[in-house]
Amino acid sequence: MPAAYKFFAEFAQTWGLIYFVAVFAIVLIYALAPSRKDRFDAASRMPLQED
Repeated sequence: MPAAYKFFAEFAQTWGLIYFVAVFAIVLIYALAPSRKDRFDAASRMPLQED
């Protein structure tokens, strides 16, 4: 296996994992932030409202 391939594969695996964990944490913080509770509650009732 060429050294360049091995280097880039390890780089992508390591930093890809770090990237996805960071994105997951940011989305989780966004979704669970107390300041967004009212907005999400209103959005959850939207399909039940009559026009």
